[in-house]
Amino acid sequence: MSSTVCCPLCASHHSYPLPVAGKRYHRCLACELVWLDAGDHLDEAAEKAVYDGHDNRVDDPRYRTFLMRAFGEVLARVPLPASGLDFGCGPGPALVAMGREAGYDMVGYDKFYADFPELLARQYDFITSTEVIEHIAEPRAVLDRLWACLKPGGMLVLQTQRVLSDERFKNWRYRHDPTHIVFFAEASFQVLATSWQAELSFPHTDVAVIIKP
Repeated sequence: MSSTVCCPLCASHHSYPLPVAGKRYHRCLACELVWLDAGDHLDEAAEKAVYDGHDNRVDDPRYRTFLMRAFGEVLARVPLPASGLDFGCGPGPALVAMGREAGYDMVGYDKFYADFPELLARQYDFITSTEVIEHIAEPRAVLDRLWACLKPGGMLVLQTQRVLSDERFKNWRYRHDPTHIVFFAEASFQVLATSWQAELSFPHTDVAVIIKP
């Protein structure tokens, strides 16, 4: 059944309710995005308390291996010298450290842990964002801002698990994190790439790479 709820990614008004475990989710018929109703979001203090409990240390080899799914695309595609931004770097900015170790001019932004708005007024050769966009209530506004921060020919690397069928969504462990409020499908990234006239690829099941013309 179609509703009048507006998709926060593509602005379509064609969606249907997808209630799960007492929470109100919606799914867009145009871009297949799933999002949690705003009335079910945590407040900002509760959201930050969840992040404060994460143990993502800069020197954790397992965490670095996880981040390499995204950062490996940078290493393979972006020659030195180059500048990069890690958006949503968190309290343990491991990917920033990895970028600097590899020779990139790398900085990190995070609204809770590294809130330096001036970094979002610069332009970069690449931007990474790992396990971040599923936490953002207004993903299109944020992603458009990041896109404006990319130089022509620049690369945006987004790491997030992709939603598949409605039935699998209902039983999906990724949904259980209370700070996960937006879930991208492959079609969601395709809509973004089309609107930006950009090249899109999926090197991993949880990584999307979008190249700016």
